[in-house]
Amino acid sequence: METRQCLFGVGSVQGMFAIVAESPGRLAWTSVPDVAPAPGEVLIKVIAAGVNRADLLQAAGRYPPPPGASEILGLEVSGTIEAVGEGVTLWSPGQPVCALLAGGGYAEFVAVPAGQVLPLPTGVEPVHAAGLPEVACTVWSNLVMTAGLRASQLVLLHGGASGIGTHAIQVARALNCRVAVTAGSANKLDLCAELGAEITIDYRSDDFVEIIRSAGGADVILDIMGAAYLDRNIDALATDGRLVIIGMQGGVKTELNIGKLLAKRGSVIATTLRSRPVGGPGGKTEIVARVIDDVWPMIADGLVRPVIGAEFPIAEAQAAHELLESGDVAGKVLLRVDD
Repeated sequence: METRQCLFGVGSVQGMFAIVAESPGRLAWTSVPDVAPAPGEVLIKVIAAGVNRADLLQAAGRYPPPPGASEILGLEVSGTIEAVGEGVTLWSPGQPVCALLAGGGYAEFVAVPAGQVLPLPTGVEPVHAAGLPEVACTVWSNLVMTAGLRASQLVLLHGGASGIGTHAIQVARALNCRVAVTAGSANKLDLCAELGAEITIDYRSDDFVEIIRSAGGADVILDIMGAAYLDRNIDALATDGRLVIIGMQGGVKTELNIGKLLAKRGSVIATTLRSRPVGGPGGKTEIVARVIDDVWPMIADGLVRPVIGAEFPIAEAQAAHELLESGDVAGKVLLRVDD
């Protein structure tokens, strides 16, 4: 492949390899055009990438990337800065980092806006840091910045053993909140309890509404199910409770009983992280800055740690996707990029 000279004056990047969806659900590690940082961006040499359900949907042809984003899968990485684009002053080549992406992470190199780059958190292995940006930004932006979760409140986390769930349990406990979770097996519920959940609910056999109501109702619910859980989530809310929907695993359409919502002065909020703008209020740069200021110290203090369920060589991305899709894993799934 032809070598592209980088405009930032720090060498060049040869043609690189990345995971490409050759057909819906079929992934291959293959040669792709190289990348270079635009003004305001940095180029990261990737050592690991996190696997997210959005990647599975995109690989299946059901979740296209936002306009202007890379068509390559991958919403978070760790690695080292290879080069910086014009106007970037806070980062320099050689620094170990992790980053939140709109796409492009399943590759040897990725270009990302400088405001979406984070230093490696203290005490975290560089490879494991690839499993933090997406969950940390999702959890903090939704639980704290959007839902206003605060000490002593009860938060219900659906999918408590997922990457987002395991991170959210620890963050909520660090905020001195009460934590309830749903999960589908004893092993997953045991993990959630070890991380700090005080109420563990097997969604296959238990009625989470009854259990949460007996605990006084949830002040905040973080939901990945969408339509299938909407009515029951409202039933489980406390007065002035906030339901934040971040996923649609249970469908996209259902009826909303406004009367029940009004009676509780409840809020239903639907959010997404990937399509947020880079800058501006509520943009990715603001969220990343808050995570660095508020969550990274929790990690340094040992209150929060990445929970890694499995690691695969990046050439085995298909197997990694199949594992995540199966539900037979707790915590994050990572792809390692070998030199």
